[in-house]
Amino acid sequence: MGNCIVVVQFDLPKRTEEQAVGGGTGSAPIYRNLAAKGLIRKDYLNGESGTGGVYLWDNRKSAEAWFTPEWLAELTKRFGVRPRLTWYDTHVTVDNLAGETRVNGKALATAQ
Repeated sequence: MGNCIVVVQFDLPKRTEEQAVGGGTGSAPIYRNLAAKGLIRKDYLNGESGTGGVYLWDNRKSAEAWFTPEWLAELTKRFGVRPRLTWYDTHVTVDNLAGETRVNGKALATAQ
């Protein structure tokens, strides 16, 4: 079974860097506490086409357990618009920080 990537997008104007950093660091503790529930990483997005996040989960079941109707309602209330979620299965990851390529979460080869 592969990892799961969920891209969450809010159709909102681009924020200043200061606003984006403040929002991200303010909510980061929520996501740091999700490691035990399968969240591997979250990257915050800020761009011309909106704001949001890219979530890397250990598997789709973990991601689905987080993105409940109740959580989506909370996000809608917080941001004033309903987020769009795009789901991807990912089987191969190149991780240059770790110096490895992973297939379904398991290291395949070390980068040279």
